[in-house]
Amino acid sequence: MATSADHARLSLNQITTNRWSLAEALEGCLRAELPAIGIWRHKIAEVGLAESRRLVRQSGLQVSSVCRGGMFPAATAAERAERIDDNRRAIDEAAELGAGTVALVCGPPPDRDIAGARRMVEDAIAQLVPYARERNIAMAIEPLHPMYAAERSCITSLEEANALAEKFDPATVGIIVDVYHVWWDAMLEREVARARGRILGFHLSDWQVPTTDMLMGRGMMGDGCIDLHRMRTLVEAAGYQGYHEVEILNQRIWDAPGDEVLALMKERYRSCVLNKPSPALAKATAPARIT
Repeated sequence: MATSADHARLSLNQITTNRWSLAEALEGCLRAELPAIGIWRHKIAEVGLAESRRLVRQSGLQVSSVCRGGMFPAATAAERAERIDDNRRAIDEAAELGAGTVALVCGPPPDRDIAGARRMVEDAIAQLVPYARERNIAMAIEPLHPMYAAERSCITSLEEANALAEKFDPATVGIIVDVYHVWWDAMLEREVARARGRILGFHLSDWQVPTTDMLMGRGMMGDGCIDLHRMRTLVEAAGYQGYHEVEILNQRIWDAPGDEVLALMKERYRSCVLNKPSPALAKATAPARIT
């Protein structure tokens, strides 16, 4: 598949065009001449793993990741075992689709014991390492913004993610740098550099001001306050040469025609991520003007 050199590392994380089925998302990527896609498991479940594999192979696209595994902490041992089994299925799905990585959203505490939840996450990853290694799949710990600690992840900083990942073989456990979750971190440069050899994914969106929804408030690149060009240079200085996934949860973007979203995504990727935004773009998309 021919693709512009500007977009040779650009991947559509499927949640950005959530209304599209897997087949529609693959076709949209081909029309947009994108080389890769990050696939969500609920889209795999809609058509089944065998059909998902057929569609991916027919498209010729690379699968940059499968999202998501994790959600490890639970109130009982039986529930924790069920979640580990589900993560084994996620690893199997990634292997079948030719993805090298499963993204881990590690999960919140089942009660008020967040330290205990973090121990559950470490224990679950340790149990999964041999299974993932056998299938040549890496698990990527994705630290989430602290505002999600009570409902999505007890791992809320790059420092935590690095400290956890360093307990395991870098060929099997690494991290994802998602700009939405870590742009604010005063230790960003130190922790991205520390992650050299363990960065398994780089996710793009923007932080809109004001943020109107904790989950669904992400913006298109250039519509917020994150220095995306700097973030890219940091992960690349740390040795990351993988795909750049655009992952946007925003109902307005979901409701827009998918081909238009991909066209804008490519334009903003070039103007805000590969390059520093021009003064005109910076003024047009200044956070104060977001509504």
